[in-house]
Order: sequence, then C-alpha cells, then structure tokens
Amino acid sequence: MKFSHEWIEKNPWLLIALVTLVVSVGGAVEIVPLFFQKSTTEPVAGLKPYSALRLAGRDVYTREGCYNCHSQMIRPFRAETERYGHYSVAGEFVYDRPFQWGSKRTGPDLARVGGRYSDEWHRTHLDRPRDLVPESNMPGYPWLAKTRLTPNDIMPRMRALQRLGVPYTDEEIKAAPAELEGKTEQDALVAYLQGLGTLIKARR
Repeated sequence: MKFSHEWIEKNPWLLIALVTLVVSVGGAVEIVPLFFQKSTTEPVAGLKPYSALRLAGRDVYTREGCYNCHSQMIRPFRAETERYGHYSVAGEFVYDRPFQWGSKRTGPDLARVGGRYSDEWHRTHLDRPRDLVPESNMPGYPWLAKTRLTPNDIMPRMRALQRLGVPYTDEEIKAAPAELEGKTEQDALVAYLQGLGTLIKARR
C-alpha cells in the first residue's frame, strides 16, 4: 500500500494523535532545557522576593487586568531598549507567579517603570489618566485610593509562594500584616510599580 498524506488527513483520530505527538515532542525539546539553564532559573544579583506591600500591589495589578494592556518584557532590539531601557532578563522574574511577559501593548511596557515617575504622578495617573496623558485610553481606577487592604489576607499568599520556592522566612510572613496596616490598594499598586526593573537599571 502506497503511503499518502491523504490517508492520514482522512482519518481524524490518527491526525489528532500525530499532531499531539509532534507538538508534545517539539514543545519538550524547546522547553525542558530552559529548566536547567542558570540564566533562566537563578535570580539576578540583588533580587529579593516582593515585600508584603509590593506583593499585594502585584495582586491588584493582576486582578484589575493591567497585563491586558501592559507587557513587562523589553526585547533586545534597539527600538525597544532606547525607549524603555535595558532588555528584560529572565533572572529578574524568578519569583513572579505568574510572570508578566508578553507582547500586548495597548499601553507602554512597564518592565522599567520603577523610579521613572514620582509616587504622586502614579496616583494621579491611576485616578485620572488623561490629566497627565491627554491621548490615553486607559480607564481611571479611583476606587483603589479608597479601598483598604485586608492585612491578614497576605499571609496565606506568602506561605503558598514559600512552598513554591520563594525564599520568604517565617518571620517575614508573620510581620507582613503590620506592613499593610492602614494602606490602600493604590498604595500597594504604586509600591509595586515603583520597584519594577530597578535592579538592572541601577547596574547600567
């Protein structure tokens, strides 16, 4: 019997099985080696886990869907590094779960936004974006300044990350609620943004 692609294409279950096999093998060949490369699994010098306030801010960032419009991945191309700064390095994100890499940019990339603007700028921008960037289509988030954080909610989050390998100490976890006392979701989000990309920027 002469082999023919037509015979495979007319048999949907065989086609599904073969496609699954090819995708699985190809994916494994590309992905598995990355788990053994130090450049992708070891933190960059000076990287520490998020503080309780920044971790809470990161949770606000993901909850509000900021990643739908803002990536945190500067690619190693001149046009990107001149605009945003040093290209992103995997070691900056080893404690991120989930990481915020991607290419969706309705708004600018935020990988190096830390320290670029003042806290007050960020607060105004979150409340009324077009006061600072008239052409912006970003919605305002004024309720963040009025919504208090719930301090004890951060402890289970940090314990879960600790089990996943993030080096939080038990003392840091116990002290975390005190750091969030009296803080708003806006305080937390601004703290998160102000820390983004500062290590590589400082070493340039």
